[in-house]
Amino acid sequence: MRLFWWGSQDRADRTNKVAKLFEAARPGVSISGEFLGFDSYQAKLATQVAGRNAPDVIQTEYRFLHDFARRGALRPLDDMIGSTLNVSDFAPAALDTGRVDGKLYAVPLGLSALALIYDETAFQKFGIAPPTPATTWEQQSEIGLAITKAANAAGMQGYYGLPDEGGGDYVLEVWVTQRGGLLYTPDGQLGFQEPDLADWFAYWDGLRKSGACVTPDIQALNKQTIESMALTLGKAAVAYAVANQLVGFQAVNKGKLGITTAPSGGPQAKPGQALRPSQFFSIYAGSKNPTLAGDFINFFTHDPDAAAALGVERGPPGSAAVRQALLERLDETSRSMVDYISLVSQRAAPTPPPPPNGSGEVSLLLRRTNEQVGFGRLSPTEAAKSFMREATSVLSRR
Repeated sequence: MRLFWWGSQDRADRTNKVAKLFEAARPGVSISGEFLGFDSYQAKLATQVAGRNAPDVIQTEYRFLHDFARRGALRPLDDMIGSTLNVSDFAPAALDTGRVDGKLYAVPLGLSALALIYDETAFQKFGIAPPTPATTWEQQSEIGLAITKAANAAGMQGYYGLPDEGGGDYVLEVWVTQRGGLLYTPDGQLGFQEPDLADWFAYWDGLRKSGACVTPDIQALNKQTIESMALTLGKAAVAYAVANQLVGFQAVNKGKLGITTAPSGGPQAKPGQALRPSQFFSIYAGSKNPTLAGDFINFFTHDPDAAAALGVERGPPGSAAVRQALLERLDETSRSMVDYISLVSQRAAPTPPPPPNGSGEVSLLLRRTNEQVGFGRLSPTEAAKSFMREATSVLSRR
């Protein structure tokens, strides 16, 4: 049986350990596992699906689950519930995020939310207070600049306070949601206005020009993996990521890391961050071993030894019983991530509508457009106009 996922080396080590446990419990079964960084994963999986040779068990994500399901690439799982798959103690709302057009196509592996992960050791070294849930976007820019200046004074040229997230759609989603918009509307169109996006590009352009965030050439090193982000490369004190990645970040960063929310939109703003499944497991529609694949997913989400090996690297488990048993043996990093999810849940925005077909292309367009602003090829106003036009065209073709 073939298994394919994206993530860090730490996630790979944990996943491979569970695969070995499953093989030991199922004599004669052999699992071939493969992992890549997120962008490379998406590209390879799309090629495999087109070539009808995708792996049996596929790690899916909320942003592209609906696209793959509606293209017939995933097997509905409803007939496995109660026999092969036990989802009786999953929260109904969490399980529903794996449904497309009324059918279950994916089992959630954990709960997560966007987070700001920061190098606590660096903030202490420079004597600067780290961001908190009350920190506003403007205050974030001040903190970023203070870190950059302190690093320069200490002889650490090329070290910045913040990454450049002008091309990050999850972070943009927080920005527009705080302003009363959505990244995508329920009918699959852009859910925000051009002035909101112009302000967004202008915000990050200002951070680049002040030195509060990394330069475009450093940001270009980010391949959407933990290992390639500016925080891990020793180029910035902060990273934006999904909360469950705190475990993976800590595994490859020497300094002690902290976690908090994305900036606040201010006292009058709406909540900007939503809870959502970190990832899912789905079964390829063309799998020759669908029952075995379902068996593996059930083992992955319920076996006590599997849960111990996985920890909360993919977020707190979906099964209430497994989650409760696991809490008793978490280390400090894992506990801080679980506490963070509890914090976000106290004032979370509603789970947004699923991204439409074409959202992957729009995500790449956002990154490219932000790079053009960063390298001085477009002004923020020109970039917003260009993006809105091109993104609308992409979404209209779906």
